[in-house]
Amino acid sequence: MSLLLDANYWNERYLKNDFGWDLGTISPPLKEYFDQIKNKNLSILIPGAGNSYEAEYLVNNGFANVYVCDLAEEALSNLKKRCPAIKLENLLHGDFFELNSNKHSKPIVFDLIIEQTFFCAINPSLRSTYFKQMHKLLKPGGKLVGLLFDAVLNTDQPPFGGSKAEYPHYFEQLFDAQHFEKAYNSIKPREGRELFINLIKK
Repeated sequence: MSLLLDANYWNERYLKNDFGWDLGTISPPLKEYFDQIKNKNLSILIPGAGNSYEAEYLVNNGFANVYVCDLAEEALSNLKKRCPAIKLENLLHGDFFELNSNKHSKPIVFDLIIEQTFFCAINPSLRSTYFKQMHKLLKPGGKLVGLLFDAVLNTDQPPFGGSKAEYPHYFEQLFDAQHFEKAYNSIKPREGRELFINLIKK
């Protein structure tokens, strides 16, 4: 694939509001998951967060350590406008794959990382690297939780599709799957096309 999915590409899409898969609100499966979390001091990362309605929901419901990472400055700016309570130092403008690569700064590790339309937005050649980086960024026993598409989508631009059969190849050496099944509470257009994952770092 020759398309360069860099900061300029994503900033342009945010500026044009060019997101057919943006729900405009928190995803129901993630809302239900968040609502059962008792410890609101967990360190939580949402990478490739986009407009990040999930981060907004968490912060507005008292979660104290919510971090968002995105290549596009415009996406982080949108979130700051909607959710002024989020800590500015927790808005990480940069490449998810380069987090903790600076030897001169203290590494950030997380209890929980949320997947919401980030995996489908990266170049498919990075899928194995994605899970390796998730593993590095999680504390021992930390969790990667969220949604993956189980559907054929685009092959030349995001969002890219995938399948339930494909994903374990990437993560089974790194994570135990506490849950890896079709989501039962997806929004109508995504019914039967989303997998809810709850993967625990080995």
